Amino acid sequence: MQTKTPNFFFFFFFFISLVLLFSNPAKSDPQTNLLNQGCSQYNATNPSVFLANLNDTFLDLRSQLTNSSTHFATAQQTRSSNPVYALFQCRDYLSISDCLSCFSTAEAQIRNCSKTGSNGARVIYDGCFLRYESNTFFDQTTLPGNVAICGNNTPSVQNGFSSEATGLLTDLTTATPNMNGYFAAATMGSVYGVAQCVQTVSVSGCQDCLKVAYGNIAACLPGADGRAVDAGCFMRYSDTAFFAANQTMDLTPLLNSGSSSKKKAIIGGVVGGAAGFLLLLVLFFVLRRRSKNTKNTRKGDILGATELRGPLNFRYKDLKLATKNFSEENKLGEGGFGDVYKGVLKNGKTVAVKKLMIRQSSRAETSFEVEVKLISNVHHRNLVRLLGCCGKGPELLLVYEYMANSSLDKFLFGDKRGTLNWKQRFDIIVGTARGLAYLHEEFHVCIIHRDIKSSNILLDDEFQPKIADFGLARLLPEDQSHLSTRFAGTLGYTAPEYAIHGQLSEKVDTYSYGVVILEIISGRKSNDIKLEPVNQYLLEWAWKLYETDMLIDLVDSNLDPDDYKIDEVMRVIEIALLCTQSTVASRPTMSEVVVMLLSKGIMQKPTRPPFIDAANRVHIDTSTSAASSNATISISQTSAR
Repeated sequence: MQTKTPNFFFFFFFFISLVLLFSNPAKSDPQTNLLNQGCSQYNATNPSVFLANLNDTFLDLRSQLTNSSTHFATAQQTRSSNPVYALFQCRDYLSISDCLSCFSTAEAQIRNCSKTGSNGARVIYDGCFLRYESNTFFDQTTLPGNVAICGNNTPSVQNGFSSEATGLLTDLTTATPNMNGYFAAATMGSVYGVAQCVQTVSVSGCQDCLKVAYGNIAACLPGADGRAVDAGCFMRYSDTAFFAANQTMDLTPLLNSGSSSKKKAIIGGVVGGAAGFLLLLVLFFVLRRRSKNTKNTRKGDILGATELRGPLNFRYKDLKLATKNFSEENKLGEGGFGDVYKGVLKNGKTVAVKKLMIRQSSRAETSFEVEVKLISNVHHRNLVRLLGCCGKGPELLLVYEYMANSSLDKFLFGDKRGTLNWKQRFDIIVGTARGLAYLHEEFHVCIIHRDIKSSNILLDDEFQPKIADFGLARLLPEDQSHLSTRFAGTLGYTAPEYAIHGQLSEKVDTYSYGVVILEIISGRKSNDIKLEPVNQYLLEWAWKLYETDMLIDLVDSNLDPDDYKIDEVMRVIEIALLCTQSTVASRPTMSEVVVMLLSKGIMQKPTRPPFIDAANRVHIDTSTSAASSNATISISQTSAR
């Protein structure tokens, strides 16, 4: 009887298969090294309801990650007195399976906070970030608690490492805000690095956050690795690869100077390990100089003059000189509160000077001083900053930061019509919502604008929106209810309850904002009935298109169809219609609008806006300018067309 011998080739191929399997460089790695965690010190008022809402948001996040194969998701459950907002993001170099695995780890970890009833928490890993709160936070960037987490190892190749790391981190800080999705991974010499911002922040917000992160992570040099964590961004470098080679990006096209990094590398080759010390020394002097400049702002840089100290008082003759005696040549525009002029101060700063059309009296001057002091302390990236004022002269004057790109209406209806792409328009829509949410809910006094329109939305050098003229109308009293006989809005934008009955609430701004969204998307004025289709105001036309499932016809023909996703534009239009509903209580708050714009959660369906039913058409007295605060409106019965 012959004994069977093992098949040599079978075992050989089996061995090779095992080697290939366990040496596969693409093996799973969700990078769940915990970097930072924290629970809110406050508890939910109704823990059981809050926990149920939290469970729903986590399920929603997981569903989005799984079904959409995305690395970023937001979710919210707001239909109770214990709302929950949640956000998850993983590094773009992770596979979808690793991203989901990191989410599972983060969810399990963060539930240690929810079990104790905490109404907010966050966990940060090398591979992902998860946070939940009882209030919206999606636009937050840098918050107290931002830290650097430094490793203890020294780089294997020390000569020039600090310089290479500094150059790479500088390039990542510059390039990432301009990257699609706010993520960049790159190498320089022997250094690997990534930077990432939360996708719901603005470009300027991403820039600000990464600047703070860069300042923190620089302290880790000349160590071999370091991380910087914050509410809205993440940065990491290492001398060891932590992402696949095919994830590396070329940052050069997004940098101001492609040669800057090379210069740093050359310098680093000479200085070597001393670069870390020099970097810290430079940072010390920069911070010291910044602190010194802050102390001298009232004598020096006018742009720092209002920081929590009230407005800077200007002399009338200085502003008269700066604006060339308020010449027509320097006139920037005309508004409901007065004309605006371009001015160049003695220190070379360009500003905008507004002449207020308010009758001079002791009462007016007192009111002027009170309101100006209040609004000079309003600081938000989507609100035009008040730099100073002049209350001693023939007119009351306000001095604002200068916006080089003028107002939004110029790009929608003026000589620059059609030049804004979809991303720019969407950023303007989101930024305006953020500015209004701050005025209504985040500043210590609720400020209602009353006159939100495209001409009151200014654009900075990067086409980020800044709301102008806020705080110049009467503020909302503490009882949250007010009847005003003085109409301070612009017909075509103004909510019916305010225009007709003088009923004022922050939902008046919500209505106007919804109309502005329709203008941004359509490129058509809200009250221009001369455009096709004839004899239809913009809001009426939008609703009819919504009812007939033809909303795509509302989109500006100047927009490139390849530049936007139809479902995204349709969602934004529906949000606009939600903002313009007849019932005040049905309109969302502006913070809820921000959430809806930046997430893909389920929304309620809008109801019919006011003033579009043919049986109750609004008639505007055309003998009065639509921009006048004395314009009158009346309702009469008309027959249907």
